[in-house]
Amino acid sequence: MPDAQTSFTHDIPASIASDVEKAKAVDAVFLFKVNGDGGGVWTVDMKDEPGVREGDSGNAECTIELSSEDWKAMTDKPGSAMQFFMQGKIRVTGNALLATKLQSVIG
Repeated sequence: MPDAQTSFTHDIPASIASDVEKAKAVDAVFLFKVNGDGGGVWTVDMKDEPGVREGDSGNAECTIELSSEDWKAMTDKPGSAMQFFMQGKIRVTGNALLATKLQSVIG
């Protein structure tokens, strides 16, 4: 189970780069805020210039916030994201429906 730093600096960029057209099909910009050890803030662009950038680019359509421990647990079991959301462990603001498209690219 990778920490958020590994996911956002290596795993997710590699997944996006492996199929840029699939990423562009998501057609959205996400902001991830991962709190705690190994956390950080990243913008994941799956719209104009697919890729991951550190920090808040200011143009996210959907913001996802969770703890670093929950990030590790979710990456270990990607299907658990909805369960975590229902338990209030993941906070989604903006267009929450866009979050359902993420798993196809970074899940």
